[in-house]
Amino acid sequence: MGTTACRADRARLGKCWDILMGADLSVASPLLSILETVLYARDLVATEEFYRRVLGLQPIAVVPGRHVFFRCGEQMLLIFNPEATRHPPKPGALPVPPHGMEGEGHVCFRVTADDLDVWRSKLPELGVEIEADFEWPKGGHSIYFRDPAGNCLELAEARIWGIS
Repeated sequence: MGTTACRADRARLGKCWDILMGADLSVASPLLSILETVLYARDLVATEEFYRRVLGLQPIAVVPGRHVFFRCGEQMLLIFNPEATRHPPKPGALPVPPHGMEGEGHVCFRVTADDLDVWRSKLPELGVEIEADFEWPKGGHSIYFRDPAGNCLELAEARIWGIS
């Protein structure tokens, strides 16, 4: 990109440009962790049953036709019906902005190496096809499979990301 184009982009984007170009953000408070992960599914009944039966997660909040929420360790897995969350909230409701997604999402659940061996046997017994099962080049193993909505689910050792 030419110098003139860069200057024009910087003028147009302002602070966003600084962030994109690596400006010092040390004045911001550090992020502690990911609190929520969101997937989308139109058939929440089938999806809730799958996450209960196959993954052993228990729902902590359910609004039929809108969402089912699960706790997983210290994080939350939120599954929304995309049709129910695309519209602005109704008067009097919490002002959560509209959101939604088309297509399959992805989430990875952290497991130990020993537990991965158990899952490798358990998933087929529960009628769940393992789509991929492999060792990462720098260490750690992953197993991939799908939920009823087609979301890509992964079980993996944390060491695939250098986390112990």
